[in-house]
Amino acid sequence: MTTLDDAVQRDHALSDLDWRQLPVGAVSDVFAAPSGGLARVAMGSGERGRVVLVPGATGSKEDFTLMLPLLAEAGYRVEAFDLAGQYESYRAGPERLSPPRRHYDYDLFVEDLIAVLEDGATPAHVLGYSFAGLVGQIALARRSDLFASLTLLSTPPATGNVFRGIKRIGRLTPLATPRRGATLMLWGIRNNLNGVPPRRLAFVRERFALTRRESVDDMVDLMMHMPDVVDELRDAGVPLLSAVGKHDLWPTGQHRAYAVRIGARFAVYDTGHSPCETAPHQVVHDMLELFATA
Repeated sequence: MTTLDDAVQRDHALSDLDWRQLPVGAVSDVFAAPSGGLARVAMGSGERGRVVLVPGATGSKEDFTLMLPLLAEAGYRVEAFDLAGQYESYRAGPERLSPPRRHYDYDLFVEDLIAVLEDGATPAHVLGYSFAGLVGQIALARRSDLFASLTLLSTPPATGNVFRGIKRIGRLTPLATPRRGATLMLWGIRNNLNGVPPRRLAFVRERFALTRRESVDDMVDLMMHMPDVVDELRDAGVPLLSAVGKHDLWPTGQHRAYAVRIGARFAVYDTGHSPCETAPHQVVHDMLELFATA
């Protein structure tokens, strides 16, 4: 994969796969984070550095199954982990903090991410997918020394209530409670409103058996209260990339405008909210170009 055209062709040739099966050469472990054990997978030599991929709400490390070997082949040590409360990290939560807390909050997710980054070579290249992109921005604002770059993949392009900019229904979201918003999101995923392939849908439905509902409710609540760290991002001196599908939940214009505000490169693909599944070669192509500027 040397050109963007080559990456596009490879993405068009993708077929459905068994998303339970991690790539050959991947090694799994459990990282002892402040909130509890986080299921993690890693592969690659690390000759060119380290990459940490972070999935979003209702997601898991398997969302990066197609990206892991591409980054490893490029010479990087690449890692991905399930957020606290999600899939195989379902035991991790606010009750395990010291002192215990009642809810999943930004501090929990940010402190877990910082601990993961400190567990290996730094500064590291970080990708935050959707909700995790919000967490990544806050972590960078607090500890820019840990970041070689930050890629925001389908991350809500806003602060405050990020749902207000969603296509068609954004103006109605201030009327919804976090619980109702989470219920609507889970209903849409289970009923395949995104039109994902059969084996992908089967895996997505199965991991709900472990994911803690309260963690999803709290994530939706947090997305209604994203702090403004635009100035910190723009002034940190860390290369940034905003990568999105043109059929994302938020309009492309909003993503582009937010990228300008934070001083990020911008890339758009002919796909939806999950380019890591449907355009992994293109995402990795653009990430490698970003890494070259770090």
